Amino acid sequence: MAGIAILLDLYRKNPSFCSQESFHSSGFFSASAAAASAAATVVAGTPFASRFLFGNPKVSHCDAAAAFPEDYISNVQRLSEDIVKNVKKLKNDALKYAVKEYKVELKPLYSAFELRPFAMTTLRSFLMFYLPLLEPATNVEEDDEDFLQDTPKEQHVDLVVPFKKSVKQIIRETTVVTTRRVLERLAVIYVSQRMAWKLLKDVPKSAVRKSQRGLPTTVYFFRVSRTTFRGHLLGVVAAALVQTGIEIYRCFCRKTNSEESDEVNLTEQTKLLGKKISDITIRCGASLVFASIGAGIGAVLFRPSVGQWIGCAAGDLAGPIIVSVCLEKAFHVNL
Repeated sequence: MAGIAILLDLYRKNPSFCSQESFHSSGFFSASAAAASAAATVVAGTPFASRFLFGNPKVSHCDAAAAFPEDYISNVQRLSEDIVKNVKKLKNDALKYAVKEYKVELKPLYSAFELRPFAMTTLRSFLMFYLPLLEPATNVEEDDEDFLQDTPKEQHVDLVVPFKKSVKQIIRETTVVTTRRVLERLAVIYVSQRMAWKLLKDVPKSAVRKSQRGLPTTVYFFRVSRTTFRGHLLGVVAAALVQTGIEIYRCFCRKTNSEESDEVNLTEQTKLLGKKISDITIRCGASLVFASIGAGIGAVLFRPSVGQWIGCAAGDLAGPIIVSVCLEKAFHVNL
């Protein structure tokens, strides 16, 4: 409306403004009218407060059309294709270098007292101490008089001592398993999540996954042995701690029950305790190393899961025996 009012004012002051001659010759009407209407519109749209501060805005006009190069569209298309390729590459890189999640699954603290594990521990302990009683007694005597005796002496079999040993073995094994569960929780708290996941990994399942990667035999053997070493570490440390505690308890019991002088008794008991602890450390270290080697050999020769378990158990049993024999032969040291 402000633009129309300005045009009417110009017409009132200059009637020849709209003559046909001037209209066709100079084109003044089109340019001036457009500029005036645009300026009036801008001025009308500007609030009075801003006019006081900034004044009336100036408007410039250009009749030249925007010129684009010939390859503008092709450049835009090429740029869009490059952007799409870069986005796909970033997505692939994000998937490739994504942070691996380590899910640590803790077993119950008192898992040793569940029905199946406790039953297996009890059966194994009783068989360990009662099976030797079933072996026939083969005492060969060289005396002819004893050989010709008609009534051989009956041997009395004591069943109480094996029972006590079996109960002690059950208590020891359950204590070892519970100590391992405590060490697992300490590892989750004080060790990085990646290392805790490696210490608590299910080793037979890991051996199966490694066998599906098509690794060379030597690399597969090394990786299974390394995984077994990590997974078997907490169990060996728990067994060493329990056995060390038992030896310390026995040392104090011998000290209190001894009738010798305090100084001599303390010195001897300290030396004996140090020897026992060193023997426990050597045996547990040998058990850990040979269990890892046996697991690698078993996984290579047999099925990954079963072979790893059999090799680990065989190495765990044979390791301390092999080390004790080697130390006795080489250094005359009895473990």
